[in-house]
Amino acid sequence: MGSMGTESPNGHNSSPHRKTVEEKSEREKRIEEWLPITSKRNAKWWYSAFHNVTAMVGAGVLGLPYAMSELGWGPGVTILILSWIITLYTLWQMVEMHEMVPGKRFDRYHELGQYAFGEKLGLYIVVPQQLVVEIGVNIVYMVTGGTSLQKFHDTVCSSCKKIKLTYFIMIFASVHFVLSHLPDFNSISGVSLAAAVMSLSYSTIAWAASLHKGVQEDVQYGYKAKSTSGTIFNFFNALGSVAFAYAGHNVVLEIQATIPSTPEKPSKVPMWRGVVVAYIVVALCYFPVGLIGYWMFGNEVKSDILISLEKPAWLIAMANLFVVIHVIGSYQIYAMPVFDMIETVLVKKLNFEPSTMLRFIVRNIYVAFTMFIAITFPFFDGLLGFFGGFAFAPTTYFLPCIMWLAIYKPKRFSLSWWTNWMCIVFGLGLMILSPIGGLRTIIIQAKTYKFYS
Repeated sequence: MGSMGTESPNGHNSSPHRKTVEEKSEREKRIEEWLPITSKRNAKWWYSAFHNVTAMVGAGVLGLPYAMSELGWGPGVTILILSWIITLYTLWQMVEMHEMVPGKRFDRYHELGQYAFGEKLGLYIVVPQQLVVEIGVNIVYMVTGGTSLQKFHDTVCSSCKKIKLTYFIMIFASVHFVLSHLPDFNSISGVSLAAAVMSLSYSTIAWAASLHKGVQEDVQYGYKAKSTSGTIFNFFNALGSVAFAYAGHNVVLEIQATIPSTPEKPSKVPMWRGVVVAYIVVALCYFPVGLIGYWMFGNEVKSDILISLEKPAWLIAMANLFVVIHVIGSYQIYAMPVFDMIETVLVKKLNFEPSTMLRFIVRNIYVAFTMFIAITFPFFDGLLGFFGGFAFAPTTYFLPCIMWLAIYKPKRFSLSWWTNWMCIVFGLGLMILSPIGGLRTIIIQAKTYKFYS
């Protein structure tokens, strides 16, 4: 931008043209400062730690014992650990690529995509997937929030009149009609910290309470489905659940964009420190819950471990409340890049003036939209497997690798080359197989489903 507005090469000062360029850059600067992702760059490394924990540890963790029961001990443990390693590696790639071009920062996933694949193609590859992931997560979290509130209500007051899930989702959404007006990532760091603490708390409750309950009588670890095809479909669905459990990559560049950066102190150093801390927390949440939950309940474990635990009532109620608080934070983290995209389009393409009113209208419509979809299709776990495979696998497991290959062009058959191709193959497998299982689950559940019941 520095060369803009200098004298034209032939010595004449082309002032009308120069003025519009300067006005444009002035407006662009104002827009950049107004947009949620690029507005403030003063985050500390621990912000990145809890933003990442909040983004990564979803309510998906409570479904891990169930996924384990569909995978079995061997494949289950392997896939959990493999996913942890691969996603940590691809996350490292994202953090490295954020500032690989000196003096430029890729603040958004699609900007990196455009650099790797070209202006047009980059947008077409990244944006649809990123939107599916972020909006998908938001819808799923609306359902999770509503379901957990409902469980809280039913546990605390078992004799009360039952209230429809629809209303609980509305109650949960009401929080977001307020919170979504926080302008940027740094302003939600408080919400995010609370959410990160909660995720650790309810994960600990889940595995500690399972341990306390002890291994159930006549516990079995075999596959539950009667037919071979059923077993295979369940296996695929579980793959999707695991993929969904590691899906923080869609917001990682956006989180890194909030960290200050100078040539001496690039943002990748504090960001990586935060990511490592986040990943240790993720391991502390995932492995104990998945393994202990499955070990205690075997293949009788429910799709949400808290349901299997039933008693003590106060503890389960508390865990459900923690889930609600966490999902509130996660919703905001995933919604922020979507707000950023919508607001960018409105302000840059459709030339709206950046204003509080515009933001107010856009964000309310978005929250209402996710709420409406959540109320309409609350079959939760099938949706996870479906979205998980379809959009999470690419953005988390292999898009970063493809970009890395496209940009850095490592030597053929070198370690980097092999590592990336292995991740790509693994991710492609996930992407192809898990939607199949998820779709089947949705079809089976939809048979008996009544709208808005």
